[in-house]
Amino acid sequence: MDQSLKRGIMLLNSLIYHYHGLDPDEEELLKLTATKYDAHEEMLWANSFIAEDYISAFERSRILLKSIFKDLAGDQLLEYLREIWVGNYDKGYVTEMETTAMRHLAKDWGLQESFEKIVTSEK
Repeated sequence: MDQSLKRGIMLLNSLIYHYHGLDPDEEELLKLTATKYDAHEEMLWANSFIAEDYISAFERSRILLKSIFKDLAGDQLLEYLREIWVGNYDKGYVTEMETTAMRHLAKDWGLQESFEKIVTSEK
């Protein structure tokens, strides 16, 4: 896996976990994801990218993620979203804002219906 894809994965995770403020449980999930993908430097990069301007972070990230993920199959993108959804669900809660952010990204990638099936089945 190249650095660009690792940055994309970590930006996607960091973006969702920062959506309402990164709490300790989410920070731990982010670190676990970085370990899974051997992407600790990319995690720091993603957090810095978001911190540059929290207000525009979502829109800036959508543009960048579309570029980074342009050659990935829909199933792979859906799996990345599913991992975040399950991580949030397993910590005990998923906020409406996080869910809405993931739905917007799924829609950007033409995966909204598939993502909604995940959301309704992961209970």
